[in-house]
Amino acid sequence: MEVSNHARKRKAIDAGDNSPPSLPPAYRTSDGYEPNALDLSLLEELEKSSNHQVEAVDLKTLKKLVLSFERRLRDNIAARLKYVENPEKFADSEVDLHDELQKLKILAGAPELYPELVASNTVPSIVNLLSHENADIANDVVQLLQDLTDEDALEDNDEPARALVDALVENNVLELLVQNMNRLSEADPDEAAAIYATLTVIENLVEVKPAVAETVCERTKLLRWLVLKIKVRDFEGIKQYASEILAILLQNSTANQKRLGQMNGVDAVLEGVAMYKSRDPKTPDEEEMLENLFDCLCCLLMPLENKERFVNAEGVELMIIIMKQKKYAYGSAIRALDFAMTNYPPACERFVDVMGLKTAFAAFMGKIPLNKRIKRERYKEELEERVISLVASLFAGILRGSRRDRLLSKFVENEYEKIDRLMELYIRYSDRVRSEAERLDQLELDDLELDEDEKYNRKLESGLYSLQLIAVILGHIWCSEHSGMRARIELLLKQQKLSKNDVKEILQEYHDNIGDVEGAEEKERGQARIQLFISAM
Repeated sequence: MEVSNHARKRKAIDAGDNSPPSLPPAYRTSDGYEPNALDLSLLEELEKSSNHQVEAVDLKTLKKLVLSFERRLRDNIAARLKYVENPEKFADSEVDLHDELQKLKILAGAPELYPELVASNTVPSIVNLLSHENADIANDVVQLLQDLTDEDALEDNDEPARALVDALVENNVLELLVQNMNRLSEADPDEAAAIYATLTVIENLVEVKPAVAETVCERTKLLRWLVLKIKVRDFEGIKQYASEILAILLQNSTANQKRLGQMNGVDAVLEGVAMYKSRDPKTPDEEEMLENLFDCLCCLLMPLENKERFVNAEGVELMIIIMKQKKYAYGSAIRALDFAMTNYPPACERFVDVMGLKTAFAAFMGKIPLNKRIKRERYKEELEERVISLVASLFAGILRGSRRDRLLSKFVENEYEKIDRLMELYIRYSDRVRSEAERLDQLELDDLELDEDEKYNRKLESGLYSLQLIAVILGHIWCSEHSGMRARIELLLKQQKLSKNDVKEILQEYHDNIGDVEGAEEKERGQARIQLFISAM
């Protein structure tokens, strides 16, 4: 399962006016813009600042910063205890504490010192400030953590990064981050920026230590908070980022997928994508949010129990409606159906019952609506591969009865046009895989050693998996014993100077490489089914 790349960094939330800033007086005249009207004083200030030396960050600097921070923290605690009823008396100590937290940001420039920071036992003091009564101080800590865990700061510093993240998690940073976020209001620009920064910190922690994705969902109510945000009808920046964080948390965690399913997460995500069943997103950011929601849905559809929830929530029907409307989400709906119907016959049966075959086979025949706003190079090819997988899932999920007859009849109608299309795809993918195999053989002649697994994976990337699925579909059709379809397949193979043996070779390779991810029983069942096709042909 692949989802979007989430390592990219987000645009900051604009906390103020969106209008462009006016030009400084030095660049303006009574007639308007004057490019040559330079203020020399600006250049002088720039020259002075360039001569100012930035303090190097070393162990000595670290110790100095830590001692200064701890001292200001103690002063603030003492002042708050002494002047409980008189905030003005401890206001200065909070300004000083704020300044110390700002100074600590310089450590982001020396991540190799993070183990020393952890050893100084300052991490608990920093983390505990997330529950400070003054929300501004807590938000200063969020900004500090964002800097310390930033992807650019941690580049090529894996061990120091893990040392810091481990210390943060051990000191309950996840719980305190989410608790602090719950007291913030998106209506306030500064607090909205703090919410955004909190989500960034969590994303950064997961990037360094993927296990944090499950830990944060076990220990906090972050999942519930994210679900509430994606259910908001109007598009906004926080909703976009919430959808991305949710996709990250679900991507590689079966536990999180099941946990969210139990929280009515399937319904919530369907509710989010349903807003786009008959309209397109208005901006690139909104497009990205919609893709994030579909990433979430596809992740959710991996556990069996969530496939059942999807069918019960009429998710199949919604995806067909989206496909019929031919809007931006068309391709994403195909992808979601592919996930829903893989190894789940009830979804396949529902798809046939609600007249999904006509819509699916229009896509199978190459009638894929192209949206000018989708600029991915392989968009049409990716959809083609998804539709092949979807048709293979239908054959695997519907083995008998009237639904099976309806599925097979699609390959008979219009003078076997879908058999023709299937063989067209077979030839194209076969040629592509053959070219890759020849290229790999040449690499070996050039003394570049590749083991069998690596060669097989390279061929899969070049289209072998789709070719195998096409061969499986041909196997299902052949086993129907329909004389007309069999004759058409043999004729088209003969025209390409091929035979059933070529199809059998592909099926045999597929048979030999079926894994046991779904368990030994499922592997045996899958191999027995492929062996049946080989024997029949």
